[in-house]
Amino acid sequence: MAIEHVTDGAPAPLRILHLEDSDLDAELIEAELENLEHPVVIERVMTRDAFAAAAVADRYDLILADYVLPTFDGVSALGIARAQCPDIPFVFCSGTLGEDLAVEALKNGATDYITKQRLDRMTRTVVRALAEARARADKRAAEAALQALNQTLEARIAERTRELAEANAALQAQIVERERAEEALRLAQRLEAVGQLTSGVAHDFNNLLTVIAGNIEFLERAVLDERSKRRLAMMRGAAARGASLTAQLLAFSRRQRLDPSPVSLNTTVASMRDLLQSSIGGAVRIETMLQPDLWPARVDATQIELVILNLAINARDAMAVGGRLIIETANVAVAAPPTRPERPSPGEYVMISVSDTGTGMPPEVLARVFEPFFTTKEVGKGSGLGLAQVYGFVKQSGGGIRIDTVPGEGTSIKVYLPRDESEADGDDVKPEPVDCAVRHPPGSTPVLLVVDDDAEVREVTATRLVETGYDVREAGSGLQALAFLEADPCIDLIVIDFAMPGMNGAEAATEIRRRWPALPVLFVTGFADTDALAQAGVVGADGIVQKPFRDGELERKVAGMLSARQAPGLRLVADRGRRS
Repeated sequence: MAIEHVTDGAPAPLRILHLEDSDLDAELIEAELENLEHPVVIERVMTRDAFAAAAVADRYDLILADYVLPTFDGVSALGIARAQCPDIPFVFCSGTLGEDLAVEALKNGATDYITKQRLDRMTRTVVRALAEARARADKRAAEAALQALNQTLEARIAERTRELAEANAALQAQIVERERAEEALRLAQRLEAVGQLTSGVAHDFNNLLTVIAGNIEFLERAVLDERSKRRLAMMRGAAARGASLTAQLLAFSRRQRLDPSPVSLNTTVASMRDLLQSSIGGAVRIETMLQPDLWPARVDATQIELVILNLAINARDAMAVGGRLIIETANVAVAAPPTRPERPSPGEYVMISVSDTGTGMPPEVLARVFEPFFTTKEVGKGSGLGLAQVYGFVKQSGGGIRIDTVPGEGTSIKVYLPRDESEADGDDVKPEPVDCAVRHPPGSTPVLLVVDDDAEVREVTATRLVETGYDVREAGSGLQALAFLEADPCIDLIVIDFAMPGMNGAEAATEIRRRWPALPVLFVTGFADTDALAQAGVVGADGIVQKPFRDGELERKVAGMLSARQAPGLRLVADRGRRS
């Protein structure tokens, strides 16, 4: 027989609570327990209160109880033990316990029973009771460990599931990003391939048009009958349209010649409002949201006007029954790398957006919207080069485009143009005064600025003035003229065309007079809005030269305005911060 009860390397005594009122019986039972060959510590109690106070969990290893006591009984003791220390084995040891009572006691939770007449069974009964108690304790410990393991396992499974879900989400994100990058690469390669093709076609086509146009010019000199002249005029018009087509192709392939300069997009939008309204019709309402402290953009002034007009016309075509056209400007800092080839790279940009309330674009149209000759319009109503031209111009300028569209709700096309850093660096520095008397001392050749959007007409005008003896500068638009004057205000006379796209001559002259009041302006025009000219400060016929030029009229009026002008004195460079 062995009782495993060890503490600090030595056998721990077996702790027994003994409920017995008879001294003799208690002595006999204790003597029998010595046969366990294991140290035993017995605490004997005889009353209910003493038993209830002693029956505490983990205080004893075994409870021995008589069944019948003078003031107490074993059944009550068993009830107290089950309530206060249910894990301690409870063994009845009584001389009056019959078989029926013993069975009832076992049903009520007793571990075992022995009679005082058979105390020789004490050793085996105690060992068995202790073994069963230890087995129950081991079972409870195993169950607790299993439960803890299950809880830990559930936590580990949940953690592992979460890790796998995160890894799967990251993998899905990588797959989506890779597919997006591959799609962007394919689109960029496709656009680049089409750009190279169109560039070569445009170059060869321009050579053919040069031969055609040149020979038409020669034939016009030789042909006398009116019918043939009309046919040659039709051919010349077709050649001109072909030249315009090649210009659009060159814009898409980023081979066009640009003249970037600091441009205020707010001024550009304001000057184009009348042109835009007349181009898109009265069914569409134009709204503008212009940022007051807008940065200057470094861009070709003439080309950006064409871009805005192109986008406005596209927006009009998307609103069959009218709607709203919103033009917005803003300073934008792009931080994220582009996910599509047309979008801008990280940096600071001046953004102009053209939004409409039209039909929007489905995904399959959006994917091809920048491809040359791709159009959803009816045959004869669109060449498919509008957005392709915008794309080429913006990318050649160092910017980008973003299209946000919802089918059935509308489209917003945002054009990002590079910020003019030289202007930004000088925002806090006041411009130095310029003494024009030093640059152009009295008696020096007068300096004229010729402004005309038609290069051929501008060349004719400039050539006549140069042959007359003037020093001539040239500008292709009103915005270019303003930029030129900001760089060098020491001009003696402005010769400007009235009918120009975007900022017309009257609008440009009004802005020039606001900034440089002493600078005279001479208009060259085939027709003119007298009210607009009056607002620009033109009084009488001396401020206007009619096209085509009559003998000596241009030279005579230029000389008259120069002689009437007072000495320029000191003039200041325009305050760039006043532009809106």
